[in-house]
Amino acid sequence: MKEILSAVLSGQAGPADLAALPLPESYRAITVHKDETEMFAGMETRDKDPRKSIHLDEVPVPELGPGEALVAVMASSVNYNSVWTSIFEPLPTFAFLERYGKLSPLAKRHDLPYHIIGSDLAGVVLRTGPGVNAWQPGDEVVAHCLSVELESPDGHGDTMMDPEQRIWGFETNFGGLAELALVKSNQLMPKPRHLTWEEAAAPGLVNSTAYRQLVSRNGAGMKQGDNVLIWGASGGLGSYATQLALAGGAFPVCVVSSEQKAAVCRAMGAEAIIDRSAEGYRFWRDEHTQDPREWMRFGKRIRELTGGEDVDIVFEHPGRETFGASVFVTRKGGTIVTCASTSGYRHEYDNRYLWMSLKKIVGSHFANYREAWEANRLVAKGRIHPTLSKVYPLEETGQAAHDVHGNLHQGKVGVLCLAPREGLGVRDEETRAKHIDAINRFRPPTAAAPSKGTTS
Repeated sequence: MKEILSAVLSGQAGPADLAALPLPESYRAITVHKDETEMFAGMETRDKDPRKSIHLDEVPVPELGPGEALVAVMASSVNYNSVWTSIFEPLPTFAFLERYGKLSPLAKRHDLPYHIIGSDLAGVVLRTGPGVNAWQPGDEVVAHCLSVELESPDGHGDTMMDPEQRIWGFETNFGGLAELALVKSNQLMPKPRHLTWEEAAAPGLVNSTAYRQLVSRNGAGMKQGDNVLIWGASGGLGSYATQLALAGGAFPVCVVSSEQKAAVCRAMGAEAIIDRSAEGYRFWRDEHTQDPREWMRFGKRIRELTGGEDVDIVFEHPGRETFGASVFVTRKGGTIVTCASTSGYRHEYDNRYLWMSLKKIVGSHFANYREAWEANRLVAKGRIHPTLSKVYPLEETGQAAHDVHGNLHQGKVGVLCLAPREGLGVRDEETRAKHIDAINRFRPPTAAAPSKGTTS
């Protein structure tokens, strides 16, 4: 790996040089183990500790197949799906790998007793398989996490509808929290040139998810002037939804859980902010009973911030804890668009407020290639910025996942894989200088990325 890293950091190696470098027999990767899937049995979700289940292993380099690329991963990030994998909820992800392994002899590579996780990366292409024409060794890339076969007609209108659609690094193996990663070539997109490796790795999954959920016609189809309620507005997903709302001429109503997180939303340009902890909203009286009076109090607070209007769209991802309130506060004919359900998958709401007010619930899951490409294009143009609050070395990924699991973070949590330090990889200093304040707003002052990156 030292020879590969040296070539990447030099910035002088061309496609032929990188293609000529010998691949190592193994590489370091973050894994969970199949024989440990019962280690948290009987424990409450909140008590399951990713630091106990996540391992840093030396693993063999996988075989490269047609239409695939092998990428040297400079940086990655932690998403909530990595938390789910690490705590084996809602089920161990080895079930996904086993199912995928039955698809074809080549897919059998993914069915292993260990799962290399991670659904984001920024890095450099090292090898491409037969049939790959758009990418070559040396290309600096980011990867979106849609892995799709496209052998069914169902996927050709919207690739997310393909029956063999999977999330790379969650429902497939060889993910991005590693020194190398195996991806389909149609997952690759150009790395934004003004960002460091760790910054470029942060937006992928969450920015694309928020784009489809909020902007795309496959989601809520947000338009100018819409009032948009955004839960967890300073978090990994909500921070991109907030930026997309602001960039698209909508009016975000940001829900957060602390003054520190409220300050982040203000720094993004949001004006309407609800600190649900400070205002004491308790939507459940007990484990089994919701409190409609709290829904009403919440709705009244929203109207105070919007000039008397209800919200057109609710950007919903906490799930069980908030879903009843989300349905209630949406305006007549409005849309609740939902993914993830980090507080629980079994949603409860009063259907009278849905059916009699002609509201819509739209399920949304990641993004197709077009949506992911457009979301990445907004980052490259400096319209959407990475929301990176902290960066860990690869060997501390367990702690990074623990922080995300405990909601101890804001924005995204990054991981350095091959990159030896933060601040490397910037190619466009002029664009970076224009946006440096926005890029750094999620970073604590003592941990802010350098105002100028280096070209290594």
